[in-house]
Amino acid sequence: MLTVSAVLLLRWVNPFTSAMMVEARLTAWAAQQQDYHTDFRWVSLEQISGHAAIAVVASEDQLFPYHAGFDFNSIRAAVRASEQGKRLRGASTISQQVAKNLFLWSGHSFVRKGLEAYFTVLIELCWPKERILEMYLNVAQFGDGIYGVQAAAARFWHKNASQLSSGEAATLAAVLPNPMKMHPDRPSRYVLMRRDQILVQMRALGGESYLRAVEQERPAR
Repeated sequence: MLTVSAVLLLRWVNPFTSAMMVEARLTAWAAQQQDYHTDFRWVSLEQISGHAAIAVVASEDQLFPYHAGFDFNSIRAAVRASEQGKRLRGASTISQQVAKNLFLWSGHSFVRKGLEAYFTVLIELCWPKERILEMYLNVAQFGDGIYGVQAAAARFWHKNASQLSSGEAATLAAVLPNPMKMHPDRPSRYVLMRRDQILVQMRALGGESYLRAVEQERPAR
């Protein structure tokens, strides 16, 4: 009941931190990194460039407006790739990543994955898609101690999230798989390649017009 109440409350109340931020602070404290600090600046979805919203959808979860929290086709593909000894590919939806970032610790145990699924179901039941996307854009990590597109835009380009260009937004989305090793302000050749791929996907999805599907009622399950 406590978890249900917490998820329901966060439909309207903006969080002041997340489990991922707390874990990072504790890790830095244990390593005696006294210069570490968390840069987290909440902004509403209306204050975030549409380019940033479509970039993370194009990069992370193109079926986001339509699924109920899980992309089973991607999960099956990831399992097949793992069975064939190929590099493990990501299959987490934006909803799953919000559940993990907000409530859980890092790791790959069955207990954590089970809790992630539980919180994902709660989030999908209690929040509209706009809230899930707003939460993701605000709590996703974009660098060491940098959380959310507002903090990232200010740190890397000295501007607000509302002013992000399509290229800047795609660059931020490109570092999401490993924000501790990839740098938006010093993009490697790989990051630049991913940025260009994401820009292509953004155009293929229809740009900001695609995001209007997020505002519509999801199909019946």
